[in-house]
Amino acid sequence: MRSVWSETARLPSFAPLQGDIRTDVLVVGGGIAGILCAYLLTQAGVDTVLVEAKKLCSGVTGNTTAKITAQHGLVYHKLLRRFGEEKTKQYLLANQAALERYRELCQTIDCDFQTRDSFIYSRDDEALLEEELEALRRLGYGAQLARKLPLPFDVAGAVYFPRQAQFHPLKFLSAVAAGLPIYENTKVLELAPGWARTDRGVIRAEKIIVATHFPILNKHGSYFLKQYQQRSYVLALENAPQLDGIYLDAQEGGLSLRSAGKLLLLGGCGHRTGKQTGGWSALSGLAHRYYPQAREVCRWATQDCMTLDGVPYIGRYSKRTPDLFVATGFGKWGMTSAMAAAMVLTDLVQGRENPFAPVFSPSRSILRPQLALNGFEAVKNLLTPGSPRCPHLGCKLKWNEQEHSWDCPCHGSRFTTDGQLLDNPSTGDIKKRPS
Repeated sequence: MRSVWSETARLPSFAPLQGDIRTDVLVVGGGIAGILCAYLLTQAGVDTVLVEAKKLCSGVTGNTTAKITAQHGLVYHKLLRRFGEEKTKQYLLANQAALERYRELCQTIDCDFQTRDSFIYSRDDEALLEEELEALRRLGYGAQLARKLPLPFDVAGAVYFPRQAQFHPLKFLSAVAAGLPIYENTKVLELAPGWARTDRGVIRAEKIIVATHFPILNKHGSYFLKQYQQRSYVLALENAPQLDGIYLDAQEGGLSLRSAGKLLLLGGCGHRTGKQTGGWSALSGLAHRYYPQAREVCRWATQDCMTLDGVPYIGRYSKRTPDLFVATGFGKWGMTSAMAAAMVLTDLVQGRENPFAPVFSPSRSILRPQLALNGFEAVKNLLTPGSPRCPHLGCKLKWNEQEHSWDCPCHGSRFTTDGQLLDNPSTGDIKKRPS
């Protein structure tokens, strides 16, 4: 199951590390967040090295729907309640700045970058839309209400942001990564202050950025409590209508829609990793219902790290690790959040203040209702008897009938039928192969 992006782009290849080296900044993780961190730091004249355990963009980056927008669902009325006006406005401005940085870079990169209006729609709750619009007015942003959408079902309306964007992420990253100091097939085995031990040698660095989707270091930051993961599904359909915009249901698990060339990308039916839902079957049924003349060209799934309060963790890994940094918890908005993370971290690792850093601080309060739900899932599955078990923290794995994989309902690690690692935070295979 390869995405339409993986089928239509070729990334550059890089040799593995050979022996010990030194650098000012080490970036761990070769997805979009890591590549953008390495790119912006290199552009700033900082000696930087990036290492990737496998191949560039072999994780979630290649499985996105590739929307670039500051509209991350109907979130701004919630963020106002949680963080107040100042920090919520900084979150909005950070994502707008990320969008504009993409717009600037993509002027010289052939990556199918297109300006598109973004719409978050509700099928039946106009009051929710009005609440979001009022929050945006308080923040000084000119979002509007759309009554009619070119979708195959009725809606109560949509909040829309003008001049957002979409692109081909792997074409973009192929250009950005070319010429960067990158080592592929180089797995980090241990992190400590000032150095990282890999399976190919030791890298000594003054600063280290962990951009591995879900952070791989457990003894700092408590990310195993502060995050869980969700899976969602995408179909690429031909012979379906073209959409001149990007669309997402405000309801959890609802449909995401955008065009990519002559294809329509239909996404949705998300769920917590390790839970059993309709998955592919449900999404295929909706595609047949709404677009009966369309034909499926390819399908893929993706996985997103969800934080306790809906805002990514970008900054120092923890209060006790001044030279270790992290970028994680992008929710379902990894394209925009990755650029925002790279912009923030490029400043922080150079000892400069960044106006957006406070809202993203990983050390902010964890006293949110989601913390109790995460703890309940962890305890329940740690105490569930049987095997196989996740090598990350020992939770009982669940069989994913839709994707034929072993999935961890605690923290989202996934494994093939014979126990090989697919998705982190686990850093290794299942020790005892499933029978």
